[in-house]
Amino acid sequence: MSASTGTALVVIDLQVDIVDGEEPTYRRDELLETVAGLLTEARKEGVPVFFIQHTEDRYEPLSEGNPGWRIHPAIAPLPGERIIQKRAADSFALTPLRSELDALGITHIVVAGMQTEMCVDTTSRRAVSLGYDVTLVADAHSTFDTEVITAEQIIAHTNKTLANLPHPQNEILVKPSSEVTFGAKVAVG
Repeated sequence: MSASTGTALVVIDLQVDIVDGEEPTYRRDELLETVAGLLTEARKEGVPVFFIQHTEDRYEPLSEGNPGWRIHPAIAPLPGERIIQKRAADSFALTPLRSELDALGITHIVVAGMQTEMCVDTTSRRAVSLGYDVTLVADAHSTFDTEVITAEQIIAHTNKTLANLPHPQNEILVKPSSEVTFGAKVAVG
């Protein structure tokens, strides 16, 4: 880790069954390519990477050990990178994520992953409430069309909503991947 940054990259639920399952992931290839680029940059700068892995016993493809449960091979963790298993939309709920971030002196997380309106949104909001600054990478999270609204609309709405989420001490910035840097230049505000 670059000690001066206090930043970590958090990649949420980019698992085989979520990305390549029955529901088509909006802009799947671009998502994986963008996240792979973020991982390359974070690793180059020595920024810690946390992979969040959803485990769901009631849905067999996401039950622990099944092929669909694994982190997608296009963005696979390197040896020593942290994988945090969760069972809720909130990556902090009943997981060691907060204690591991705090142990490393992390005060700012860069968020990417699946599913925009659930785990990405919930984790970003919770992070701010827990005292972290957040950069949501606008083009590095995705979801699926629903019967009510398209994936494109969900992503646009989430980006707009979180960019304007008020908090007295911490903030969520929403930036395209082309504007996200790691290392000494990463800053919130």
